[in-house]
Amino acid sequence: MGVADWAVLLPAAAAAGWVDAVVGGGGLIILPTLLLVAPTLSPQTALGTNKIAGVAGTGAAAVTLARRVPMRWRLLLPGAVIAAGAAAAGSAAVALIDRRYFIPIVMVVLIGVATVVTLRPSIGVTVATHPPTRRRTILVVGLGAGLIGAYDGLLGPGTGTFLIITFATLLGTEFVRAAAMAKVINCGSNMGSLILLGATGHIIWSIGLAMAAANIAGAVVGSRMAIARGAGFVRAVLLIVVAAMVIRLGWQQFG
Repeated sequence: MGVADWAVLLPAAAAAGWVDAVVGGGGLIILPTLLLVAPTLSPQTALGTNKIAGVAGTGAAAVTLARRVPMRWRLLLPGAVIAAGAAAAGSAAVALIDRRYFIPIVMVVLIGVATVVTLRPSIGVTVATHPPTRRRTILVVGLGAGLIGAYDGLLGPGTGTFLIITFATLLGTEFVRAAAMAKVINCGSNMGSLILLGATGHIIWSIGLAMAAANIAGAVVGSRMAIARGAGFVRAVLLIVVAAMVIRLGWQQFG
């Protein structure tokens, strides 16, 4: 990689960190950019190298948001462990599953997410008047961590977005707090994939660590903007990112 390649990759990593911190979906920025500047990388090596940046960025965002947003660590940390195991299992199963079928399914889910958020503007903007029971909260976080964590290991784009929507819709959580919760779970899923892909030799550490530094910078800025501007800002960015993900995945599948 030359200077021009780094000049493209590092700003993309910072932009991905910003998007991930606010609503998730940064993988749709950074992975195509990484494959553009390093076209000889295998998809698994690109994914593994990107997971270094993913762990660093989601970790930085979680720490930044936790300073201002109440966090239920006794619930979220076990959820992160569940997500790590599920993501590792998902990454291990990548070679066994025909991924052509995943992209259309993800596109349908994303369109459904955009529709629900558009038609129900109160989601994620107002806090539920009747907080969910402890049992329901544990169930939603546990299932969300397991299912979405496995998806992160298998495919990945929009993991943080799906977590935010899950927490906002099923728990009535305001978007900024849902984003903070999502970062903890997403950090766990990234770590699970990173460990598995690292153990199988699918990581280029020099590139991954440089991307991680840029990703952290973007994640910190994005987290602070989400806190300062509130749920309405997160909702607007969420709809923009979901639309971009649908277009990007549609082009990848059918273009």
